[in-house]
Amino acid sequence: MEKRELARRIESISFLQGKFKLRSGKTSSFYWDKYRFESKPDLLETILEGMQELLPSSFDKFAAMELGGIPLATGLSLKIGKPCLYVRKAAKSYGTCNLVEGGFNKGEKVVVVEDVITTAGQVCSSIRQMRTLGLIVEDVICVIDRQQGGRENLEKIGCSLACLFTGEELESLTQKKC
Repeated sequence: MEKRELARRIESISFLQGKFKLRSGKTSSFYWDKYRFESKPDLLETILEGMQELLPSSFDKFAAMELGGIPLATGLSLKIGKPCLYVRKAAKSYGTCNLVEGGFNKGEKVVVVEDVITTAGQVCSSIRQMRTLGLIVEDVICVIDRQQGGRENLEKIGCSLACLFTGEELESLTQKKC
């Protein structure tokens, strides 16, 4: 599917207007509801094809951020055969009490998979925690970078960000004010 058509499909399904509080605490007049594009199998398949092109040449596993990154990382895992880790916002208080689920060895290189990046606050926090557990984290990929400081915050902790779409690009391709 052509990139403009993919942008329009994502926009038609998941672009909402109104007053929304973002994870960062900021208020926005629009919202990209990732669950709407992640829950459509044909659209998710096309998104995953595009995300494959964003992957670095060498890594061991995907690390999916709770909750939106999980369908994306699982889909990528199925497509290319690399295992997934599932990263909680906080370690669970029962059972294994893990922050990172799925089993890993120190020194493994992971690619963080996220849906929408705004300031990347939670992603940066989770990356720091994964690093203290011995994982190597240098690359983050996402579907949408809202271009509100996330890339810069990730660069400050030594990570690159590759995205399928920037907010500016979606605005240009869909003619919506993002």
